[in-house]
Amino acid sequence: MKKIAIIEDEPAIRENYMEMLSAQGYLVSGYSNRQSAEHAFNDTLPDLAIVDIGLGHEIDGGFLLCQTLRSLSKTLPIIFLTARDSEIDTVCGLRMGADDYLTKDISMAHLAARIGALFRRMEALEQPADQNALLNRGPLTLDTKRMQVFWQQQIVDLTVTEFWMLHSLAQRPGHVKSRNELMSDAKIYVDDSTITSHVKRIRKKFIALDTDFDCIDTVYGMGYRWEQV
Repeated sequence: MKKIAIIEDEPAIRENYMEMLSAQGYLVSGYSNRQSAEHAFNDTLPDLAIVDIGLGHEIDGGFLLCQTLRSLSKTLPIIFLTARDSEIDTVCGLRMGADDYLTKDISMAHLAARIGALFRRMEALEQPADQNALLNRGPLTLDTKRMQVFWQQQIVDLTVTEFWMLHSLAQRPGHVKSRNELMSDAKIYVDDSTITSHVKRIRKKFIALDTDFDCIDTVYGMGYRWEQV
């Protein structure tokens, strides 16, 4: 049974989500503030975390919690679920390593579908290596079964969303992928600026391993493409 943690300071909202997800067959725990969640996570991490940004007196408590979770696990799926829908908040959340950023007007059915999609992608990490699942592009290797990325034989710590965006680009080197195509291939539903933020984060992670990395081109007015080395 998958374990989901919900960090939400409004009791009625928290209980509502907990009840809905429990009915879906998940083991759900709820926390009203960052401190109680971090205390619990130091003992055992959930399989997925749903985090509000404003937590009690901490206006950006959810952002701080996301940073803590990412320090504990590079692959734990994290979803921001918040009433804050500004572009700045969305970009900040994704830059901190969240896999998805949703607003509270989302339907329960839609939320459940997004959670299910993240779990299906994470389950691929448990699969054994399969040579047929490897995509090689020069110094780049993607393992689509385990959802791992290597650059010059060094592992690149990408979130599941970033993995599928990179996979979309690397499948057809030189072919321009529009933001809508990247969104579709990664199974996310966000605006153009959020896609741009994801691409910037992917580039940054590669550059941290190789300062000469320059394989993701921006094609202005069209999208992005992978340039073969």
